[in-house]
Amino acid sequence: MISLYCRHHHHDRKLCNECVELTNYALERLRKCPFGEGKTVCAKCPVHCYQPLMREKIRAVMRYAGPRMTLRHPFLTLFHFIDKMRKEPVKPVKRAIEK
Repeated sequence: MISLYCRHHHHDRKLCNECVELTNYALERLRKCPFGEGKTVCAKCPVHCYQPLMREKIRAVMRYAGPRMTLRHPFLTLFHFIDKMRKEPVKPVKRAIEK
């Protein structure tokens, strides 16, 4: 989704530094998510782990790229809708404290 957004808004075939930073931030948040694989979509999650500025950036990306995902990546869109139908995330996974 970020690459679709960047390609249109920043007019470059590869990700700009701002979008690389946003991608790395989102991947780090997903990696540290207490719900792990059992999570629902972030909009329905009871834990908001994004900083307010990054949350606004990712919302802008999703507003633009979301409707376009249906044509470009239909299977990913289908999986996203399946995750969206999940009412609650599965209980948090107990993780060992990282050193």
